[in-house]
Amino acid sequence: MTKDHGPSIKDDETYEALREDGASKEKAARIANAQANDDQSPSEKGGKQPPYEDWTRDALYERAQELDIEGRSDMQKSELIAALRNR
Repeated sequence: MTKDHGPSIKDDETYEALREDGASKEKAARIANAQANDDQSPSEKGGKQPPYEDWTRDALYERAQELDIEGRSDMQKSELIAALRNR
């Protein structure tokens, strides 16, 4: 039986499946809540931003800063891209 994760998780079954697959609590919650929202379609292609490879290192750093990714100041461009994608 699916555990109730409280009001902050809108789709407990999806959340649990993502956690079992190794997703972080934050990532699993974002995806589960987006799937439970009729106004969002998380399986569809995202926004209009160019791929991270086309971003400058400074732009990647700023995005990592917004997301509070630790160790970002010592990361090279490829490391920032990996950290952002794994967030």
